[in-house]
Amino acid sequence: MTATPDQPHGASDDDELVLSPSEAAAHNSAMRISGAATGERSTRKALASIVLGFELIIVVLIGLTIFGLGITDPRWLGLVIGGVLALLCVVSLATIRFGEVGIRLGWVTHALMLATAFILPAALFVGGIFTALWVYCIVRGGKIDEQNAALRAQQE
Repeated sequence: MTATPDQPHGASDDDELVLSPSEAAAHNSAMRISGAATGERSTRKALASIVLGFELIIVVLIGLTIFGLGITDPRWLGLVIGGVLALLCVVSLATIRFGEVGIRLGWVTHALMLATAFILPAALFVGGIFTALWVYCIVRGGKIDEQNAALRAQQE
């Protein structure tokens, strides 16, 4: 592998990006969720799954915070709240590739996450950030999908 003046040391024309097994698994999972396996890619679904994946961690932490602070009586109710929200995130992630069901469940998840602010006021801040991110990803992802569909139609 000899480098030419316009290439960095160690690079050649036939170099190809090689993914580690964990990177390949993550890539394949994201592509499957976005519908790439069926030939129908959706940026909106891919972005929505990313937001829900990160939100899964946050709702578990919200439940643990409610439990740890002992805000609810009985105390274990915080774990139930976090568990139900986490389960809803997982179901949303699992159904997102099958149509609009996963997206609608995502909206329900965000509404319930914002509702936890009645118990833990700081959850309003975190829930607001994730809801704003969700809205942006759904709207922008939809526009990107429309642009991609128009480009595909032009090419045919």
